Amino acid sequence: MVELVTGHANKAHATAEQAAGLNAGILGLDDYVLNVHDKFEITVASANKVTIGTGELVMQGRHVSQGTPEDLIVTNGSQGQKRNDLIVCRYTKGSQSVESAKLVVVRGTPTTGTPTDPALNTTSPLDGGTTYDMPLYRIPLDGITIGTPVPLFNVLRPMSDVWDSLTPVTGQVRMPYSDRYITLVRVGRIVTACAYITLTSDFTQVGNVSVTETIPEGFRPSGDSRAVMRGTDNGGAISFYLYGTPEGRMVLNGTGYTGRFVGISGCWITA
Repeated sequence: MVELVTGHANKAHATAEQAAGLNAGILGLDDYVLNVHDKFEITVASANKVTIGTGELVMQGRHVSQGTPEDLIVTNGSQGQKRNDLIVCRYTKGSQSVESAKLVVVRGTPTTGTPTDPALNTTSPLDGGTTYDMPLYRIPLDGITIGTPVPLFNVLRPMSDVWDSLTPVTGQVRMPYSDRYITLVRVGRIVTACAYITLTSDFTQVGNVSVTETIPEGFRPSGDSRAVMRGTDNGGAISFYLYGTPEGRMVLNGTGYTGRFVGISGCWITA
């Protein structure tokens, strides 16, 4: 039976289940920490205590808020043994369908070998699960020592970041051996380069020649890639490549002649 949720029904009718379904439908069928407050930042306070900071999260559509930091006790480790504990946000649905959430330390199994994570409750409340765990951190213990906590959650970026990532940003870089500029357009992390320009100087069969022109910040390639811009003319007499580094430095390879019109294109990923 269809029911209008966001409308006046002259009675109490909107349910937490409906709100969770809306959240899951918009945000996705996954678990996220939201990009506000301390984002559940963890601090190791002592050999058996950690502090979890403030934050907001959405787990399977359920919104959970932590307004003040909370201390959690980690069971002491044992000499000569290793263990992985997990800090989770645990959702439960009890009698009379009363729902709640709390932070819990799930203790792992000690071992002299390689420790594994303890089992968690993974049946989503959207599928009828009455207990569900969203992992936040892995706490490795080596003997009695707590190691560096390992974050296990994704931070959901706000819609404003999505908007910014889809908004084109333009720039330019001067073409070597020319008084014209190559147009750069960045959308998210993708940069395209295009131009139809005239060369004002010759360069003949140059190979890996560094030029003084540089790619501006914000358009430079990531550390594991190169910016590649290819230039050609209609007759095929001119062919060259411009390689750009993460530092913005450019290297020229190929041939070009004064007065010739060339088309330039390129595409790469920024940092």
